[in-house]
Amino acid sequence: MAVGNIYTAKKICPVCGEEISVTKVRSRLISVKTDDDFCVHYKDFNPYYYAIWVCEKCGYAADENHFTGHMHPKHQELIRNFLNERKIGLEHHEVRTLAETVTSYKLAIFFAELISASAGHIAGLYLKLAWIYRDAKDKEKEDEALAKAVEYYDKSLATERYPMGTMTDNAVIYLIGAIHKRMGNYESATQYLSRVIGDQRARSETTIFNKARDLWQDIRSDKETPEHS
Repeated sequence: MAVGNIYTAKKICPVCGEEISVTKVRSRLISVKTDDDFCVHYKDFNPYYYAIWVCEKCGYAADENHFTGHMHPKHQELIRNFLNERKIGLEHHEVRTLAETVTSYKLAIFFAELISASAGHIAGLYLKLAWIYRDAKDKEKEDEALAKAVEYYDKSLATERYPMGTMTDNAVIYLIGAIHKRMGNYESATQYLSRVIGDQRARSETTIFNKARDLWQDIRSDKETPEHS
C-alpha cells in the first residue's frame, strides 16, 4: 500500500528473524533547501521520519543499512539478551507521528551504543534526531541532540579512520563547526572552520572548503553587527 511518498515493504529482522513491515520512502522527492549541517528540506515531506526501521516483534531499531547489512553474531547475541528480558511493543504505522519518530531514533541510538558502534555512526543518528526536532521547531531538544552529535563526532575524529562512507575528516570538521554555529557557539565554530580553511589539503575538497570559508565569513559578519558587538 502506498501513501504519497511512502509505501510498506516486508523485511526480515536481523535480531529475531521474523518478517516485519517497514515504511520505505520513494526516491522522487523535491528538495527545497539544505542547511549548513547538511539537513535537506523537501517539499511537503520529511523523509527523515522514516530513516529508522523498528522491528514490531522484538523492538530492534536501526537505519536501513545497518538493519539489512551483516550483523556480527556477538552483536546479535548482545541485543537478543537485552530484548529477551523486555517487551518493546511498537506497532508499525505506515505514517509516523513525531513521537513515534523520536522513539525510533532513541531506540536506534540505544542499540548502536549497546554494541559499541562507531562514534561516527552514533553521531549521525543524533544529528538526524536534531533535524527531526528542528522540523518540529523544538529548539531546546534540537540543541541537546546537536550537542551529543558534536560529542560523538569529536570522538570519531580522535579515534576513527576517515574517509568513513561519504564523509572525509575535513567534512566532519566542517560539520562540527556548522553545528556549533547552529547552537550559537561562535568561537567554537570559528575554531573548527579555521582548521578546514587553513588546511592546504582541504582545498582539493572544493565544496567543503568553500562551505567552510563562506560560513566563517558569515560568522565574522554576524559578529560585526550591533547585536553581536
